[in-house]
Amino acid sequence: MSTTYNNNLGIKSWAEADRPREKLISKGKHSLTDAELIAILIGSGSREESAVGLAQKILARVNHNLNELGKSSLNDLMKFKGIGEAKAISIAAALELGKRRQLSPIKEKTQITSSQDAYQLLAPLLMDLPYEEFWILLLNRANRVISKEKVSAGGVAGTVVDAKIIFRKAIESLASGIILFHNHPSGNLNPSQADIDITRKLKKAGQTMEIQVLDHIIISENGYFSFADEGKL
Repeated sequence: MSTTYNNNLGIKSWAEADRPREKLISKGKHSLTDAELIAILIGSGSREESAVGLAQKILARVNHNLNELGKSSLNDLMKFKGIGEAKAISIAAALELGKRRQLSPIKEKTQITSSQDAYQLLAPLLMDLPYEEFWILLLNRANRVISKEKVSAGGVAGTVVDAKIIFRKAIESLASGIILFHNHPSGNLNPSQADIDITRKLKKAGQTMEIQVLDHIIISENGYFSFADEGKL
């Protein structure tokens, strides 16, 4: 599907929904054409045409083949009116980065298969702290780690846990499951009544949003306690 632009008008005069940068923000980068992406790189066109129009001319010269565009020298790019050295460098650098991305191996995300796996990821962050912190591990459907996020930090005796913050992070990351963590600076691994209550509360909230709370792990210098392993989840 092609998009028609008035290339004699500056991009700022276009409807906001048609401007490449605004379109990327509102609809995502995948919604932009190759010309619109190049227009973002070069920033502006010439007096005669917009940045998108200039980008369309550049692409037309290589039959809209990005591989061919990637072979263009800086001098080739600078033959277009409105493309100086700085803009030519931006285009060349972006295309080279895209090529390197394709050549880079995809690093497989860590998969959590047990409480021990989860403990080993968070223990270095929590086991030696003199105060309590609450963290979550966000997982996809295959129980592979999306990210680890600190939710709160408190004092020696406890920290505040806000369910809204936890599930906002999970929803923003499109997580299917979460593992809860906090540390006990005292070294005592037994869960308090407050620990039990917040675990039940978060598990129930997760069921409502179809985000499974898989475990709650308490960490100290003496090891860890897993609610799932102990049948308390």
